[in-house]
Amino acid sequence: MLITAMTAGAAQQVTEDYGPVVAAMVERGDAAVAGYTPDQGVKLGNEFSRLYFDVFEGSGMEFTLGLKNESFMLKVESGFSQMISLGMQGSESEAVQQAWKKLKEALNTAVAKYSSGGAPIGFWGLVLQSFLILFREGVEAMLVVAALVAYLRRSGYADKVGVIWRGVALAVIASLAMAWVMNEVFQASGAGRETIEGVTMLIAAAVLVYVSYWLFAKRETERWQAFIKDQMDKAIGKGSLFALGFVAFLAVFREGAETLLFYQALIGSAQGQLNAVWVGMGFAAAMLAIVYVLIRLLSIRLPLGIFFGFTAALLFAMAFVFTGKGLLELQVGGQLATTPLEGWPMIPWAGVFPTRETMLGQALVLAVLPLGYAWMMLQGRRKAIEAETE
Repeated sequence: MLITAMTAGAAQQVTEDYGPVVAAMVERGDAAVAGYTPDQGVKLGNEFSRLYFDVFEGSGMEFTLGLKNESFMLKVESGFSQMISLGMQGSESEAVQQAWKKLKEALNTAVAKYSSGGAPIGFWGLVLQSFLILFREGVEAMLVVAALVAYLRRSGYADKVGVIWRGVALAVIASLAMAWVMNEVFQASGAGRETIEGVTMLIAAAVLVYVSYWLFAKRETERWQAFIKDQMDKAIGKGSLFALGFVAFLAVFREGAETLLFYQALIGSAQGQLNAVWVGMGFAAAMLAIVYVLIRLLSIRLPLGIFFGFTAALLFAMAFVFTGKGLLELQVGGQLATTPLEGWPMIPWAGVFPTRETMLGQALVLAVLPLGYAWMMLQGRRKAIEAETE
């Protein structure tokens, strides 16, 4: 109902016929690049910013392409961020032309491989899109929430699980509010949306790194049992329980508002087939419930040390991905420069993009690994020395 009400306010039509959209972008992009000189960089950057937000995103192509192949959509998004940044920096004409050539190739590939060619989506096509929106956006959050719930249960603190679910409930409320703000306040500013998404991802990445190390430090059974007996209440009192609830909040909030806006767009284009949207949502909710149950069963069967090590690794990997994607969102929103790295790989599903800024951000996350391990070793030695002197 809430989604339907939002849709009535500002329904965004989406398209799967990419041919006309790409043709318009190529025509305007060719004209902008053809007359480009470094002293007109700001003009070029602004033109490609408009092409991204007004045409690529405004037509709904970003939305539907992301449902079909999110990694490829992120590749196109990265191409736009490079064009915007190269223009704003007043880069040389040759660099601009090379970047535009790559972006055009990606856009034409989108037409060749993913465009519907104007054919109607149909009932089951809408069901699939609705399913993919909720399942794709929700599965990461469900993994985090299920792992945190299992963690508290296995540590003997099942009575504290409510903190996780309160974090989830607050995230849903905050997502509804943020969806309204993004739809009303930032409706004319796609850059504002990208910036909010980027900042949220980076905050989530920082908290995930903290919690992953907190879990990793307790992975050994003997250490864990000692921790349960002597340290758990103290640790929770220091705010670790709040951190767990905050992770659950961020895991849901990170994609919550965007998911609502996606459904707003999908409902706006459903054209009398609204039941297909609800059917897809139902299938997705059922699949997410299955994911939750599977993680719950896995947490019971796995040895304690392996389970906590796996949970810590999962959260750290997600922090690595969130860092890359969050920095990309800031680049697209014009809040961060984009310095291309020629010859470097692009792995969108892992959040790896060939720019200096995203690579440095993820390198910083990886640098935490040896630093954190060294810190834990020093802490272990200090405690061992204290035990010997007692």
